[in-house]
This record gives sequence, structure tokens and C-alpha cells, in this order.
Amino acid sequence: MAAPSGPSPTRARAVLQQCLSSRLQVKPPEPGCESEWVEVQRGLVIYICFFKGANEELIPKIVNTLLNVKLSETESGKYVSILDLPGNLLIIPQATLGGKLKGRNMQYHSNIEKEKGMELYSHFVTLCEKELAANTKCAEAGVVVKYGTYGNRQVLKLDTNGPFTHMIEF
Repeated sequence: MAAPSGPSPTRARAVLQQCLSSRLQVKPPEPGCESEWVEVQRGLVIYICFFKGANEELIPKIVNTLLNVKLSETESGKYVSILDLPGNLLIIPQATLGGKLKGRNMQYHSNIEKEKGMELYSHFVTLCEKELAANTKCAEAGVVVKYGTYGNRQVLKLDTNGPFTHMIEF
């Protein structure tokens, strides 16, 4: 008798937010040193969190899904992917997406270990950069991929034309 096949556990979670512009602090100010920021104009902000069980094989599927989902509105009102827009990308590692409420506190027991998460995040960013660079529309438009620093708290400034936020699990 075969074991019951229930839904597979979540291995990653992404939240997508379209933006008109966004600015992310990647390094906080220190004595004698100003903070560092990255900035993108119109495009997509991707918050990403990896859970225990996530691996390198999952990354291409996540990248393909997120870059091809039709969430960006054109002037005509049609929805297209960030590749077809074409638009910029701001990637933000967001461990808090893995939180579960227990009583009145959040717990993050299902998040991946920090070192492994850092590796997956780096691979994810690299693959996003490659996909946008290989896309003719994106290359011609000069779109950019900017990203946050894994494991750091970061300040985000976001200008959007509506709270058009979506969550996708893998």
C-alpha cells in the first residue's frame, strides 16, 4: 500500500510588489561612513525566503515563475511579465516570510540555516541577473537587477501605484 501523498512542504516563499521606484539600504551608517543604498525605477520588488528542504534545483523554477508571472500593468491596461514590460528588479532577502505565529510571538523554526540560505540567495540573484541580461527587451531597455544583503536588517523606501502584492510558494 502506497503512503498517502499529501501536499509537499513549502520550500520557498516569495512576495512580489510592483513599484514605480524603490530604494533599499544595503549597509547601515557607521561612524565616519554613510549608509549605502541601491535603487531601481519601475519594476518589481521580490522578497524571498528559503525554508528547510530548499536546494539548488529549486532555484531555476522559482526564477522562471517569478520573472514570467504577468503582474505588471502596461499603459493599455494589459498585464505582462517583468521581462515583457521590461522592468527593473529589486531582490530583498526576507527571513520573516518564514515566520509562524505561536501565541503572541513569531517563530522561524522552518527557515533554512543561514549559510545554506545565503548560498541559495546568491544563486537566485545570479540567475535573475542572467535571465534579464539574456532577454532582448530587457537588455535594450537597460534594466537593472539590484539586491539586498542577506542576513542584515534593511531599510526600504517604496513608491508604488497600488498595493498590488502577491505571494507565491514553492
